[in-house]
Amino acid sequence: MPHSSHAKRTVGFIGLGVMGSSMAQHLLDAGCRLRVHTRTAARAQAFLDQGAVWCATPSQTAQGSEAVISIVGFPADVEEIYLGENGILAQAAPDTLLIDMTTSSPTLARRIAEEAASRHCHALDAPVSGGDIGAREARLSIMAGGTVEAFERAYPLLQLMGSNIVRQGPAGSGQHTKMANQIAIAAVMLGVCESMAYASRAGLDPAAVLRSISGGAAGSWSLSNLAPRILAGDFAPGFYVKHFLKDMRIALDSAAELGLETPGLALAYQMYERLSQFPGGAELGTQGLYHLYAKQPAAPDPAASSEK
Repeated sequence: MPHSSHAKRTVGFIGLGVMGSSMAQHLLDAGCRLRVHTRTAARAQAFLDQGAVWCATPSQTAQGSEAVISIVGFPADVEEIYLGENGILAQAAPDTLLIDMTTSSPTLARRIAEEAASRHCHALDAPVSGGDIGAREARLSIMAGGTVEAFERAYPLLQLMGSNIVRQGPAGSGQHTKMANQIAIAAVMLGVCESMAYASRAGLDPAAVLRSISGGAAGSWSLSNLAPRILAGDFAPGFYVKHFLKDMRIALDSAAELGLETPGLALAYQMYERLSQFPGGAELGTQGLYHLYAKQPAAPDPAASSEK
């Protein structure tokens, strides 16, 4: 049954990829009337079949919508859909709520918020963490930056998509928080892949090793959710390598602006950059980093090479 509080809400939604499609579905299931736009129009068909309205441009999603939500690929995409000639702010009526859930630049988030305020709209940068599983199960962690008023207005919609929703501060704070999140993940993914590669190279059963270590001090979301995919040979993207590289580049630039050295992040970026150079590497999920370890030649057996 649709939630009565959402049954008559008209919401624009831009970006129906791995994450966005599940997030938009939760809004539809709650009874929201959706106006959708996505770069690959075929991805919208399932939503049109459920009554959503197709919009040919980002600006059209704002027409008649009390809120517009976006989750796209790169900061350049965010800038285009909000500030471009056919962007959201070109058509958004005063008092429209704008929620960008893309992982993007803190500086760009502040620019959008300032432009929105000049047009009497309310902007929130609200990037997410939790991958395809979190999006599908509406258990995303949502990190928000913006005014208290914008956050309070957005909260009922955010609740439909996430379970850990925190306002971190003014515009740009959500993006800064997501950078902290990605910095933590970057180092963890190195550890997850190295751990599974080590277990395999040592002749252990990696699945048994995973059962032992995932519940102890080594435990993490990535170990519990992505290591099993590695062991199953599943490298499909819950989160693309190409998008993780984008996030780490933003984090490296932001850290440099803050005067902070991040050697762990820099190493992870270098490793993922290497992976992206392989055919199809950029389109893998972040667990695809394991390929760099699996392809390393084994050390020669000392016993086999010793003189008789």
